[in-house]
Parts: sequence; C-alpha cells; structure tokens
Amino acid sequence: MRLEERGVVRGIITQNVDLLHEDAGARTVIDLHGRYDRVICLSCSRVISREHLAERLTALNPGFIESVAGNVEDIEIAPDADAVIEQTAHFHPAPCEFCGGVLKPEIVYFGENVPRERVERAYALVDSADALLVAGSSLAVMSGLRFVKRAAKDGKPVVVVNRGVTRGDSLATLLVHAGVTQALTELADRL
Repeated sequence: MRLEERGVVRGIITQNVDLLHEDAGARTVIDLHGRYDRVICLSCSRVISREHLAERLTALNPGFIESVAGNVEDIEIAPDADAVIEQTAHFHPAPCEFCGGVLKPEIVYFGENVPRERVERAYALVDSADALLVAGSSLAVMSGLRFVKRAAKDGKPVVVVNRGVTRGDSLATLLVHAGVTQALTELADRL
C-alpha cells in the first residue's frame, strides 16, 4: 500500500472479512466486521485460527467428507442458505477447547454488534486523522457510516471515492465518481 508507506494513509477501517487489505501489504488495518480466518468462542471469547478448527473437526469426524461426497445432489438448501442434510447427522462439532463453549467464525453477522473495542480503535484512528477517505463503499450500513458522521461533525474533510451514490454523499467534502483502483493508483502516482 503505497499510500500507507508514504504516510498519506494512517490506516484502513474495512468492513470486508476477506483479508484483502492485509494481503495487499497494508500494515494498519481494523477489520470492523472481523476476519474469516479466525473463530471465536461465544462463551469465553478466546480466538483460534480457522485452520486449527479445521484440523480438530477432521480429527473428530474421520471419513466425514467421503461419507457425504456421493450425496451432494441430494442436499436441500433452505431459503436462508442453510443446508438440510439428514446424512450429516453423524457430524460432531468441535467445542471450545478452553471452556467447552460454542465456536463461530469471528465475523459480525447481520444483526450482531461490532465489538466495542474494535469500534473504539476505529474512532481513535478517525480522530487522529486529518481527513477521511472512503474508498469503494456504499456506506449502506451504520457500522461504516458512523465514522463519516464523526469526521464530518469534527470538521474534517471527507472524500468519497465510489462508482455510485453512497449514504455519506451529503457529508462529503469531495465526491469522486470513479473506480477505486483507478483513483487511488492515480493519487499514489502523483505523490
């Protein structure tokens, strides 16, 4: 991330859970909605890697993949995307190895709250910035829009780069209707 290396960008607040910013080399990233590569215990809040959980599930369910592989065409998908699969009744979920609690991906799902500590770190990043750049977000959910509102309330310039209309357009100092890759590459090239 050339903009971060040059000190133009202090950090990234992202609603993505796919680690693309980290994979691109960004150093300061707040994954607002969590990360797909981690799993959290709903009881004790311990976090483990998804890879570690996969190893545990494989050990708890030897031969599981093979037992259902031939029945893939029989899987009924419910309207909420859950699979209704009688042939998986023998699957054993892995409990938290620390407290026995229920594990889930460390992702904020619709209707869940972003952890307070994460929101506070994101607000601190916005508060320490001279301006806020929104890149490639419609700001459709409040979890991202709240930072635009905070920056605007504090009198900081807000620049929105997006191909379409966003919920933060009325708060923006500058709107750039362009693709993010093109706009940010051109900005980095001019610095």
